[in-house]
Amino acid sequence: MAASLRADERHLIALDLDGTVLGHEMPGADDDPSEGHISEELIEAIRALHNAGHLVVVATGRSVDATLPIVERLGIAAEWVIAANGAVTLKRDPLATRAYRREIVEAFDPTEALLRIRPHLFNARYAVELADGGFLYTQQIPAGTLPSEQKQVTFEELLHVNASRVVVVSPNANVEKFFETVESLGLTHVSYVVGTTSWLDIAPAGVTKASALEVVRSRMDVSQAHVFAAGDGRNDIEMLRWASRLGDGVAMGQASPEVQAAASRTTASVFDDGLLLALRERFPVLLG
Repeated sequence: MAASLRADERHLIALDLDGTVLGHEMPGADDDPSEGHISEELIEAIRALHNAGHLVVVATGRSVDATLPIVERLGIAAEWVIAANGAVTLKRDPLATRAYRREIVEAFDPTEALLRIRPHLFNARYAVELADGGFLYTQQIPAGTLPSEQKQVTFEELLHVNASRVVVVSPNANVEKFFETVESLGLTHVSYVVGTTSWLDIAPAGVTKASALEVVRSRMDVSQAHVFAAGDGRNDIEMLRWASRLGDGVAMGQASPEVQAAASRTTASVFDDGLLLALRERFPVLLG
């Protein structure tokens, strides 16, 4: 920690990636969202906060494999990284061959969830992200945010495994009908749209970005009032509510009204460097 920053000044700065740190100009069902634009000014701001001693934590729905390259692009040796919507928490381990180890993995048996969903969304594509990082799928899923180690299997082979999340994808589906069907099932989930593709992520019960971040905050003894979080998607709602209770929860300008309602304030869109503006407002001495 930098000498200029006292321990009681340290903030936990939780950042969603896609749509918050990363801008994607033309999202679509066949796009590869593993790449995206990050302004140099934003990278410099995030590095300045990290180098000053603040706890910068990437919190994303991406798999570990798709998350760490973005952390590397930011050029920070982040102590903690949260992936898979809170199901996987990584801790930096400089002594290991790989820079991060899986510190906490929330896992469950996806059988019940899959069997409840399939009769309602029979033509969807199904996948399971395994607790060890592998990925099983029934049909190819168009995304660059999933694990690199993938294996095509039958639907039955997705059952009775140790999963960190279930992924259901329905390209070109009626979005409203898809969401209505998902809501009727009463499962702990996050549903969203990427281009023309409807997505459903199912995590272990009670697991969200917020639950994982609260564990990190507690372990690192950061005051609840010193929490900053920024996001744009439905999978950020719990995180924004968590940050807004005592700290600063920032919704991106392009976020839906539902997401913005969960935050304590709204910034400009990702295309107008809204995260940079929000960070400058929160940390004017460092970034002003």
